[in-house]
Amino acid sequence: MSTKVAVVTGASQGIGRSTAIRLARDFDSLVLVARNRENVGETARLVEEAGAKTLTIDIDLASPEAAQQVVDEALAAFGRIDALLNIAGAVPQIDLFDMTDAQWDAGLALKLHGARRLTVAAWPALKEASGSVVLMSGNSALFPKAPYAAVGTINAAIVALAKAFSDRGIADGVQVNSVLPGPVMTGRRRSYLEHWAPLHDMTVDEATARFPTEAGIARYGTPEEIAELMAFLVSPAAKWMTGSTLRMDGGEVKSV
Repeated sequence: MSTKVAVVTGASQGIGRSTAIRLARDFDSLVLVARNRENVGETARLVEEAGAKTLTIDIDLASPEAAQQVVDEALAAFGRIDALLNIAGAVPQIDLFDMTDAQWDAGLALKLHGARRLTVAAWPALKEASGSVVLMSGNSALFPKAPYAAVGTINAAIVALAKAFSDRGIADGVQVNSVLPGPVMTGRRRSYLEHWAPLHDMTVDEATARFPTEAGIARYGTPEEIAELMAFLVSPAAKWMTGSTLRMDGGEVKSV
């Protein structure tokens, strides 16, 4: 077991929780960040069962002060930060013409600005540790559509932000990459399907089965599969990989 420390945001559920549990095999200590205290506490229990120490921080990363608080608490508890995995960021799936400014701003504040602030705040510690950063984007960055305008726009910005950080990281010795998951079956996706199905005169099972077919894929991905990619990117095996944008989508994107 190494003595390294990873910070995982969005750790209360879905890909964030699965990533935290997977990283317990490679990191001695994990800082778990999320808004929901009860859920992130459950993640901590699972991570500790897998063998790592934990620090939980229930905080809203949309707040401008949150990033520095997370870094300060992480360093006070463990003394270093070797990896930062920016996974937090639920963006409303609302049509381009129906979104309010407040809804746009909420998506930007958490997923984009939250990740930017936290990466900047953690950068000195990451530089000292020759560490790694991963920013979570999504396939909608490549094909933004009117019904998912904010998701696509913010995900595209995340990719650009990761590229900019990786450029600075070449000189500072910090590795930065972004990940674009395709359709992954998480609790959030199930909730969306439960809302979407009756609006289109379908059962939830019918709606669940329809999307992979329309997307041209065999099945939904799992959070655990994305977690394996995240773990690889912050492992020694991927150390020369920086500035990369990696898709894991079951073949949803057909372009070169």
